[in-house]
Amino acid sequence: MPLEVPLSLTARLTLAPVHDFAAVGRAWRALEARADPSFFQSWTWVGCLAERRFPDPLLLTAERGGEVVGLALLNRRRGRLFLGGSGDAALDAVYVEHNGPLLARGHADLLADLLRVLLRRGALRLAGVTAAVHEAARAAGVVRLRQAHAAPFIDLAALPPGPDGFLSVLSANTRYQLRRSDRRYAVSGPITLHQAADAAEALTMLAALAALHQASWTARGQQGAFANPFFAEFHRALIARALPRGEAALLRIAAGGNVIGYLYNFRHCGRVLAYQSGFDYAGAGPHGKPGLTCHHAAIVQACADGSAVYDFLAGDHRYKTSLAHASVPLVWLDAARRGSAAGLALWLLNAREKLRAVSAPPDRAVPSSA
Repeated sequence: MPLEVPLSLTARLTLAPVHDFAAVGRAWRALEARADPSFFQSWTWVGCLAERRFPDPLLLTAERGGEVVGLALLNRRRGRLFLGGSGDAALDAVYVEHNGPLLARGHADLLADLLRVLLRRGALRLAGVTAAVHEAARAAGVVRLRQAHAAPFIDLAALPPGPDGFLSVLSANTRYQLRRSDRRYAVSGPITLHQAADAAEALTMLAALAALHQASWTARGQQGAFANPFFAEFHRALIARALPRGEAALLRIAAGGNVIGYLYNFRHCGRVLAYQSGFDYAGAGPHGKPGLTCHHAAIVQACADGSAVYDFLAGDHRYKTSLAHASVPLVWLDAARRGSAAGLALWLLNAREKLRAVSAPPDRAVPSSA
């Protein structure tokens, strides 16, 4: 049965099963036009293979004055709700970031209420959410932090003008490493950036990216993202959705006839999001830094296109922190209603971790997850 909760005389929240994803998509696109979503909150991402990723879906709808002002799509699995995910590790390996309910401009005050309604239905897992969603979850119930990552970015709009504006804000060491890398590759010919012109070319470039990506990860004894068949399937489908809308770009960076690497970026609301990459480390030589050189070329393109932000997304790769000059926190957490069995379990886990932190020697203290 749908759960309906009035918030005031003119606002209500409804949580109900989804029977028609096409109808959800139409409502979602209409709300997007009145919101400021991240790419991961757009229907391009959320609706991609939605029937597979949300096998037991629930839609939370917020209305004010007869108008939809908030939406959140969740999957129900083993008594727990997953915002923007399935709860199946293989399906969630596509790795959502900048996640959260979609709210129309001027209605951010509803965020904690939305989460309270969800917690009435069970424990809630939130993946890759912003600080605002984290704080709303703390207001709505008991929260346990599972992991946190900084998402480095470059504020392109704040860079000094001119072709060397980006380089001028880098550290002296990063400028040296980048220029030395570019000179090393330029021996083979001018460094060029080519963007896939259509979906067919983009898929060809995605396959080449995947091969380089897998080679570098397996060389380190790790699986790599493309070892998961659903990861590749999802992104082939996503490219077909996003490319015609100008929301995805496959980039090949080369010097002469030699490929340095590939970038798979999203483009949304003035932001470029560096989602995935494949670099030719084997051909880099002693001074080649393919990550630095490839992203430098893409940043120059983003500046020329008038983009406002170049977002490296979550992760601690050296080239990200070297090139970025700011970051925002993204968190992965569990939440439960206060007074519930799940809420008590989270509270006990937090208390145990705090006790360990207090009792540990100062140089081995365990950071709190509360």
